[in-house]
Parts: sequence; C-alpha cells; structure tokens
Amino acid sequence: MRVLLVANTLPPADLSGVGEQVMQLAAGLRDAGHEVEVLGRGPGGARGPKLLFPLLVVPPFLRACRDFRPHVIQVHESDGAGAALLARACGGLWDPVPLLVALLQVSYVEEMRAVRPLRAGREVLGRPGSAERRFRWTKAPLQVLLGWLTAWCADLVLTPSERTGDEVRRDYGAERTITLPNVKQTIAGHGAERPADEGFFLFVGRLRIRKGVEVLLAALAARGEGGEDGGGPRLVIAGDGEHRAALERAAARFGVADRVDFLGRRSAGEVRSLLRRCRALVVPSIYEGMPLVVLEAMEEGVPVVGSRVSGIPEVVSDRVTGWLVPPEDPGALAAALAEVRSDPEEARRRGRAGRERLDRRFRPAAAVALWTRHVAAAAPGRAARPKPEAEESNE
Repeated sequence: MRVLLVANTLPPADLSGVGEQVMQLAAGLRDAGHEVEVLGRGPGGARGPKLLFPLLVVPPFLRACRDFRPHVIQVHESDGAGAALLARACGGLWDPVPLLVALLQVSYVEEMRAVRPLRAGREVLGRPGSAERRFRWTKAPLQVLLGWLTAWCADLVLTPSERTGDEVRRDYGAERTITLPNVKQTIAGHGAERPADEGFFLFVGRLRIRKGVEVLLAALAARGEGGEDGGGPRLVIAGDGEHRAALERAAARFGVADRVDFLGRRSAGEVRSLLRRCRALVVPSIYEGMPLVVLEAMEEGVPVVGSRVSGIPEVVSDRVTGWLVPPEDPGALAAALAEVRSDPEEARRRGRAGRERLDRRFRPAAAVALWTRHVAAAAPGRAARPKPEAEESNE
C-alpha cells in the first residue's frame, strides 16, 4: 500500500508524543514493505505558523495526493481537519479512492475539563493559570470542533487506549474506533541492568495543571520522615510549560523546594540518562491519552508510579510493572513512593517486568500488524489496490 501520514508535530523540531508515534509507525510500515510519505511542516510541507497548520497544509496535501496517489491517508489529531475534509470531499475524484484514517491521541473535551483546580478533599492543591484558562475558553473549543470534524470525515478512527476510544465515541460521535497503542522502538544497549539508583524520583512532561504535579509535591511533603540524606526523597522535574512558575511557588508552599530540581526542557538523550538513574518515574496526571514517557521508562527498566486514569492502567500493570494510585490523592501517592524507597529490589523487579511487557505488546512490529489488519478490514479491496501497470513497469 501507499500510505500518506499528515502530522503537525514531528521530531526533531517538535518534542511530541504524537510526532514520535507518526515516525515509529512510518518506519514500521516501511519495514513491512509499504510505501510511506510523511507530510508535516517545513520543506515540501506546510509553511508558516504551527497554529495555522490545518489551513496551510491544504496545498501541499493536494499535491501529495496528486503525485503520490495514496491508498491510505492518515491524519493526526485535530490538526489534520483540513486535510480530512478535503479527502472526504475529493476522495471520489481520485484513483484509487483513499481510505481516510484519523489517529486521535486525546479528546479535547476532556482536555478542556482537565483545566480546573486540583483538590485533595477540601484542600486546593493548585489552580490553572491565566494561560491555561485562556486555552479552556478559546483554543480548546476550536480544537473540539476540529476534532469532531476529523472524526466525522474519517472512515476509521484510531486511539491509543480503550479509554480514549470511549471518550472519542462519546465526545466526537466517532462511529468506528480501533485501539492502536503507542509504541517504542528498541534502542540498542538499553534495558540492560541499571546502575545503582541515585535516590530521586523523576517527572517528565509539559508543565500544565492536568499533569498533577502539585499532587506529587504534596505527596513529598506528606512523607514525614527523613531519607538517606536526612531530608526526604528528592524529585527531579524535566520539562517546561505555562505552569512552571506556579509549581515553583507550590514547592515552596509545601516546604519541599530544597528537594525539588526544576531542570527545564531536556533532550531525548538527557531524559534517557535521567531515567536510567532514577528510582521511579512518577506520572500523577488527572488526564492523559497514553503517555509516551511511560514506554520510555519501561524501555529503561524503570518502574512507574502513576495515576489510575485514562490510558495509564492499560500500560502500567499495578503491582507487576509499577504502582497505580487514585488521582489527586497525595496520601496514596506518598505511600507508593515509600514502597519504592523501602524495597528497591522489588522496584527493580517491577522495572524488569515493565521491559518484558513492552517487548510483548508495545513495539512497532505489533502496532504495524494491528494497523494493517484493521485497515484491510475497514476497506477490503480498496486500500490494497495495486498500482496501475504503467507505474509498475517503471519500477
């Protein structure tokens, strides 16, 4: 098959879980013998501001459809709404008639709802800042509209978790959704025996209210006992975002500022180095799709302490590859962190089990097999049409 993938955020220019999955899928499909083109921003793609991608991608998209003649067009997130609408409107004029697939990592209805205060009982742990409130009332409704349009146009909608699939069906009215989990390519030399833990917990991600970092800071404050250094466990935060200043103030408010290191944005290599040295990755979110950083931790044999929300329980197996706790519960999170520290051998065992689970279920080959099976089932005799004889004779 000839497959055209359309995405706004692609590495190395963008550090995005969506972009990473596009490239992983493209590589896997090529390995399986398919022809793949990736259309993004930059030379040969959309030119101009990232925010206007849904409009700016239209001319290069039409050129790619004319020249490449894809059997399958796959758009990603609401950024692909313009291409999806054109594919729906013009598909009957093209030969072959392309199958339109949409990969939606999250529901923006849920993203919008997640811009709210974090609470533990009656205590407010953190509030969204002005930038996030503007997102809720301005950009998020537009993203919801574009997401609905993308799902309406698509023949098939892919989501990274069953929970996200439920949300997309409910919020966007998608008639047919298939779970295609995020994947992580094997990295040579990784997943071997890890060096001795350096005593810190690690958070990686964009700093925004739905990531629940205030809950983690409150859990550190709730520990109530000294660690090896007499000051309790340390937390390293790798990432930046609109909520950083509020988190720095929260660390001071909870009395843990001296145990929290804000590193800012870090490269993929730096994140891997941090993962290899930490005790555990902590994912205290109140909403996610299927966070790629969890797979990165599993690649390194690192146990995960995560919230029991969204797609996280579909990746992290509680008591087997990590710990799952209720969201917005600093006490439960503190207890899980205490278990990690008190039994490092058990933490390492769960980390090794996570690597084994990754190898079984979350590698590109498994995703490509699942993708191919469902695409073929969605359009028998259409997506797999052969090239015209004139093209074949030139190969």
